[in-house]
Amino acid sequence: MKQGLFEICQNVPLTESVYKMVLRGNTEDITSSGQFVNIKLDGFFLRRPISVCDYDENTLTILYKVVGKGTKAMSQMQEGVLDVLTGLGNGYDETVSGETPLLLGGGVGVPPMYKLAKNLIAQGKKVSVILGFNTKNEVFYEEEFKALGACVTVTTVDGSYGIKGFVTDAMKNKEYSHFYVCGPEPMLKAIYSASTTSGQFSFEERMGCGFGACMGCSCKTVTGYKRICKDGPVLFKEEILWEN
Repeated sequence: MKQGLFEICQNVPLTESVYKMVLRGNTEDITSSGQFVNIKLDGFFLRRPISVCDYDENTLTILYKVVGKGTKAMSQMQEGVLDVLTGLGNGYDETVSGETPLLLGGGVGVPPMYKLAKNLIAQGKKVSVILGFNTKNEVFYEEEFKALGACVTVTTVDGSYGIKGFVTDAMKNKEYSHFYVCGPEPMLKAIYSASTTSGQFSFEERMGCGFGACMGCSCKTVTGYKRICKDGPVLFKEEILWEN
């Protein structure tokens, strides 16, 4: 984990509520797709945990949804410097993907799939991506995934774009060696039940510190309690225990 200052280079809307922010700074502690950062905002006590969408040697891209006062304040920033904790979380294990991995992202669970897809395609893997949204005007990053060379399917709950239904409806027709998923918990549970191989789930929990000190995001697993912010956010299918 590293604390550093990042300059805002770009902050633009992708949809009515989802924004893309590009930051310039030291990214050396970000080592894996699926990790997240924790951003300090002036006037707010707790940092905001945001998934890493993409990064290189000196830039970091995040996609975030405006859901409260903090992210609303972020959406209005066009310049300045942010205090950011980087290198948080375990990230996805790409070594077990097999030759035909399937990536599934729902809503704001889409961003971490991008860097993962980029890495797997660079390794010569045949990557399929399913993006799930409620309606057409919420769809984002479809073209960006296609530009990487991924086979992309979009689902919308209301059928206004792509396949009508949920990501699991599109998943039925896919053959895959391993799957990766990030999204809301009902989606994760549905994929857990529908999946036919091992896979990795990225969980979204309310986090106090973001690095394992406060224990506020602990959850019970097959091997005992784990902290989503430090031992996760990625858990393998075989270690997950769902609470009723």
